[in-house]
Order: sequence, then C-alpha cells, then structure tokens
Amino acid sequence: MCGIVGIVGKEQVNQSIYDGLTVLQHRGQDAAGILTSDGKRVYLRKDNGLVRDVFHTRHMRDLHGNIGIGHVRYPTAGCASSAEAQPFYVNSPFGIALAHNGNLTNADDLKRDLFLEDRRHINTESDSEVLLNVFAHELQAQGKLRLNEDDIFAAVAGVHRRCRGAYAAVALIVGYGIVAFRDPHGIRPVVFGKRETAKGLEYMVASESVALDVLGFELVRDIAPGEAVFFSLDGGIQTKQCAEHPVYAPCIFEYVYLARPDSIIVDVSVYKARLRMGETLADKILREWPDHDIDVVIPIPDTSRTSALQLANKLGVKYREGFIKNRYIGRTFIMPGQTQRKKSVRQKLNAIDLEFRGKNVLLVDDSIVRGTTSRQIIQMARDAGAHRVYFASAAPAVRYPNVYGIDMPAATELVAHDKSDDEVCREISADKLIYQDLPDLISAVHHGNRKLEQFDDSVFTGKYVTGDIGPDYLAELERRRNDGAKDAPIRANVAAAAVDIHNLS
Repeated sequence: MCGIVGIVGKEQVNQSIYDGLTVLQHRGQDAAGILTSDGKRVYLRKDNGLVRDVFHTRHMRDLHGNIGIGHVRYPTAGCASSAEAQPFYVNSPFGIALAHNGNLTNADDLKRDLFLEDRRHINTESDSEVLLNVFAHELQAQGKLRLNEDDIFAAVAGVHRRCRGAYAAVALIVGYGIVAFRDPHGIRPVVFGKRETAKGLEYMVASESVALDVLGFELVRDIAPGEAVFFSLDGGIQTKQCAEHPVYAPCIFEYVYLARPDSIIVDVSVYKARLRMGETLADKILREWPDHDIDVVIPIPDTSRTSALQLANKLGVKYREGFIKNRYIGRTFIMPGQTQRKKSVRQKLNAIDLEFRGKNVLLVDDSIVRGTTSRQIIQMARDAGAHRVYFASAAPAVRYPNVYGIDMPAATELVAHDKSDDEVCREISADKLIYQDLPDLISAVHHGNRKLEQFDDSVFTGKYVTGDIGPDYLAELERRRNDGAKDAPIRANVAAAAVDIHNLS
C-alpha cells in the first residue's frame, strides 16, 4: 500500500504535492519523496520518514517547476532502506520519473529480461524501479526524437503486455508532461481531477479522491483498468485504453481498511460502504445470536468507527468510545516488523475503565490479520473490568496473503490461516467472535456501484484475479515476508551499533 500524487500546474507545484502527500500519509509511513521539473531539469528529494520529517523549508525551496509527482511508501517485503524510496528516475530516454502503488507479481522475471535483453540495470529490490525501466524501454523502442501522445500510449500498452500484478502509476516525462496508468484489473485505486485557476486549467492524479478535495480539485473520475491518461505541459489531456482485455476487479480491502472514509473509489463512497458493513454485521448477529447480552459496542480506533456506529444503532445497543488513541503512533498494520508492532499496541491505545467495568462489551474492528493486536486489545478490555469481551470483524477471516501491494504477512502468520472461527476465537481470547460473511461484504461495496461485477478478495478466498499465482510464488513470498526476515535488518542494526559502542570503549 502506497500513495501517489501527480500535478501538472500553472505555478510551482511543490507545496501542493506536499499537501497531497500529507493527506495520503495513511497509505505509507516508511518513506516519502517529491520530484519536480521546470521542463529542463528534475529536482528530487526523498528519504525515510513521514512527509513532515522528510521535507523541510530548505528542501522545498529546491523543488522547482510547475509539474511534479510524489509518493508515500511502506515496504511490502520488509525492506526499509532509503534507497527504496520513490519516485525513481532514469535519464534515458528523455528523463523519466515514476511513482507506483501496487506490486508486480513477475518482477524477478522482468528484472532478468531487463538485464539480458534490454541492457538495463536495476539498482534496488523495488519492483517500482522495474516498472519504470520497462516503461522507459518501451518508450525508447518507439524510436522517436520527439514524442507524441500516441507514442506514450504505445509504451503503456507495452507495459501491459509485459507486466503482471497490480500497478497504479504516475510517470513524469521531462519536457512533455505526466502520464498516469493502471493495470488491466484496476486493483489499486487512482483518480484524477481538475482545478480552474487564473492562469488556466490544472490537473492532479492521486491514489484517493480525498487528496483532490483538500487541494480544491474537482474529481473527474477514476482511471479505468488498462487506461492511460496523458497530461501535457500546455494543459491538454488525452486518454486511451491500452490493454487488450481490461476488467474491473478493485481490491475490496481498500474499502475495509486501507482508504480514508472520506474517499470515493470507483464511484463508491468508502464511508457509506462501511456503514453498510455495520448493518450487515448487525443482521448476522440478530440472525445467529438473537438473545445476545451485549451491553455496549466499542470500536477499535479509527477505521472501524463507521461500521461500529451503524452496528450499534441497528442492534439498539449503546455505542461508546472506550479507547483513546495516541495520534503520534503509526498504524500497527503497516509497521515493518512484528517486534515493533507488538511494542506499539499499548502505546497507541488506552482504555477508559468506566466504559468497560462490569459490562458485556462487543469490540468492533475492521479486520483481524495476525491476531496479535486483537488479543492485546481484548486483554486491555478485561484489565479495564469488562465482564465478557466479544469481538466482531467488519471483514471476513483473512486467511491468505495479499500479493498486490498490501503487506499482509506470510500465510502461516495469519491467525485465521488453516483455523476455524472457534479456533481463532480461542487464539485471541475472546468470549465470542463474529466475522462478516463475504457475500455481505461484497454487497456492502457493490451497492454503491452496480456496474462492479468482480473484486479482488484474494485475502479471504485465496483466488487471485491475475491468475498467475501458484504454490511456488506463495512459498517465495512467505520466505520474504515472514517476521523473522523483517526483524533481521533490525537485529543487524542493533548488532552493528553494539560493535560500534564496543570499539569506542
């Protein structure tokens, strides 16, 4: 999960890109970057950290130009090196920079082909650098000294032929403009909008519509699966479908957890979808547990609030805020290693004893992934005096890893993998566990846009929409993603620090 921004403006765009990235900060807290261009040169600043920490006044002053792209990142394979921060840049042909949200499922094959056939060197472990070089090679293959939009669209079509997986990307071509494109399944979200200024029309691309709202851009629409949209320096816009067989299959987990509630994805309000998730979850409780003894519904901040409120209303049960969140602790789901994740839970949340003491409490979360956080929160509720602690998930059981750009852990680290609901209930120490049913989750999202016929729901079903994921791929993914691999760099850094201290003494 990452966030991308691109702006073709009439004035300096550095501040607007910065503001857009802060709105998308929830999509990545590991690294941030901005690249701008004045038509002749590019100016780049990127590093590990939050947007506010990476960019200071001295950096912003050096980001010249009325066109630029930005990125917020978190690692999907545990690497937190600043070398992996985006945007990436290559100087041939023309000078191209790219920012990418998603994951290429054939990145290793592409990397080999780029070296053996295209004579291109990849300098990092990032599949985004691979995507950039594939696009650059396809653009160079057009054999033109001067480009037009047809050449750019032909290069995007070449990307679609070669790349598999999920990618919502924005690329800056120096002296020409910005092109945004999306994989043929439309798995990861990306939208574009426009803003009228005294000097003319400006365009913006972003992962979520809320970034457009904050900057005063009018949402035009989502970029369609397989489509490319080119924004030229003179303010023109051209679009073309560049994939042979596009089909909409957006990631349903965006609606559950990843996106901000005030965003609209594929014409579906995330907020309203989460309201409907709460309604269907309440319907299940009333259907399967009509004589429930729930005294109070308490959400686990922040993503589950919308669903929990609607659930409480439909059950006719009190809704209360029982946990206070420390706003200066990051989202535990996207921290790079389990060691950090475990440590942060009690730093992030504190229980209000009065809302728990002597009550039968239904805690509501958006989902249960590893189960570590859920178990600790349930224990916090018991420590605060709860009589019984029930747990409800607005999503079905997460049983399979995500391969399309979300840092789901290895399958063996998913608490529901190869376990029944009762076994998960015991694992997280709840008195009762209620999962959302998958058809109800799909209905909650589909209700907002009846044209959607398919979703990527692979984390619940193990069915991957790109059709290229087999046991060997998942085994390699497990090797890269398991928490032992993620914690290894942390242990190595600690060991190196210990050696340095020893040498100094």
